[in-house]
Amino acid sequence: MADEDRTRADSRAGDESTGRPPSHRPRSVALGLNHRALRRLARARQRRLWALEGLGALVCLVLLVAYVGTRSGPESDDGPVGGSGGVPAGATRPSALPAADGHATDAGPAQPGLRPRERPPSPEPPPSTSAPAPPPKKPGASPLSVSRAEVPAEVDLTAVGTRDWMHWGLRGGNSTVRKRAGSGEIVDGGGKGTRVGWDGNQEVVRWSDGAPERSDRGSSNGVYTCGVGNGFTLTVAGSGAPRTVQLYAGIWMAQGRLDARLSTGGPVSTVRLEDPYTSQSAQFTIRFELPKNARLVLTWTVEKVFTEHCGNVGLQAVALR
Repeated sequence: MADEDRTRADSRAGDESTGRPPSHRPRSVALGLNHRALRRLARARQRRLWALEGLGALVCLVLLVAYVGTRSGPESDDGPVGGSGGVPAGATRPSALPAADGHATDAGPAQPGLRPRERPPSPEPPPSTSAPAPPPKKPGASPLSVSRAEVPAEVDLTAVGTRDWMHWGLRGGNSTVRKRAGSGEIVDGGGKGTRVGWDGNQEVVRWSDGAPERSDRGSSNGVYTCGVGNGFTLTVAGSGAPRTVQLYAGIWMAQGRLDARLSTGGPVSTVRLEDPYTSQSAQFTIRFELPKNARLVLTWTVEKVFTEHCGNVGLQAVALR
């Protein structure tokens, strides 16, 4: 006990001699304060690290959004002529108005961005030296039928019109060419409206037995007339045998109506062709059988127009076999 009291007295004396206050806190408490400071420092460093990582992720997200936006933007409208949305030159039927001299005057192009109809894949068959035999008539079949099809890119009137044919517009609105030494069964019956010649057909016709023009290797000429109710009338004489008429006609920004009827009576057969934006042409096939002195009557008229600039029907040629 004496030794312990002496030791404590020496310790207090030592503190007083150095001028430091006596140490009353245990060593374990001092160490606890150091650990808390280290934890606070570690947490501060962790928060800074999280902030930097979050900023980096935000920058990456912004860059990704910008990249995706550039990849999904609209593609360039430039493209090859004739591609999607392009129209080859001369593909649409020109709009024209009759002038004082009877020639066509351009009233502006058809609406752009429209592709013309495609050509039939097979060419016109070679000329035949003899007229093809008509299909056998079914018992009870109607003496009149009308159908519509695409026009071949080139039509040989000499081959198709073995009995008779006519072509319009070679030398203007009042110009016609007929089959030389033909049967004369086709008659141009006129029609309402002013006829105007033009040379913008998508298809061409050729012939080698015409009059007054002996031959033509490929004419795109035709005639047209504007306005609702105007059009063309043709008649074809009966012969007592089945006959087939091929009518090559078209429309421009209009609805055309073809009516076929027999002079002997019976129902009227009607076929329509419509294009509200540009031009279109068709090959109408009319099959009929009539006695002599009876006639097939065809009227091709404008039923509806879709433009103020001369919505019209056109006529190029007709052939009979």
